[in-house]
Amino acid sequence: MWENVGPRVAHLSPLERVRLRRVAVRYAMHGWEVTPGACLARSRFVCGRAGCPTVGCHPALEDWEHAASADPARVANWWRSRPHGVLLPTGRSFDVLEVAADLGRRVLDAVRAHPAGLGVRGPVLVTPTGRWMFLVRPGDPLRPELEHCLQVVRHGPGSWIAAPPTRLPEGPVRWMVAPEQARWQLPDSYLVQNTLIDALRATGITLVPALVPGHLPLPRRGR
Repeated sequence: MWENVGPRVAHLSPLERVRLRRVAVRYAMHGWEVTPGACLARSRFVCGRAGCPTVGCHPALEDWEHAASADPARVANWWRSRPHGVLLPTGRSFDVLEVAADLGRRVLDAVRAHPAGLGVRGPVLVTPTGRWMFLVRPGDPLRPELEHCLQVVRHGPGSWIAAPPTRLPEGPVRWMVAPEQARWQLPDSYLVQNTLIDALRATGITLVPALVPGHLPLPRRGR
């Protein structure tokens, strides 16, 4: 399926191609499911599927949700011949809380000094377009104060993120706090959400819980 798109795929050095495969395999070895992304071709992405209209970063496989795998051998095979982007499905090993750069910096500074210690510290990646992604334990919905807040996006089941060392047209995705720095541990989602709420209020944004009778927040799950 790649015959007509091969010449358009951006040139990567052998070292860069090896690094993509090696890092994708490392994610899988730590239990994070991986799926191959479309390949960067100049300023757009091509997946090899005939008639695919998507030009932004997207999965290379149409059934990516079912095909995603944490099997290192399978993951290595995907990257053996093509310089795929590295995509990590969310809502499985982790959820992601996405915010803009200015808010991300405030939250990271607060997290580093948080009294909960490692319970609120985890991997954080940054896109070249200025989006910060906080990886957290999966399954918890947004707190009511954040549910309708446009500054915060939760990526859960059915979504994915581009992970380092994936390259976008604007530049590479990179870790601000690498998984190794966080010991591959994930923080409690609500602890990070509480920090987000404090940071938003510190900037003067008013957050009002969107509660109506009979629709109270879900109780916290035991850990």
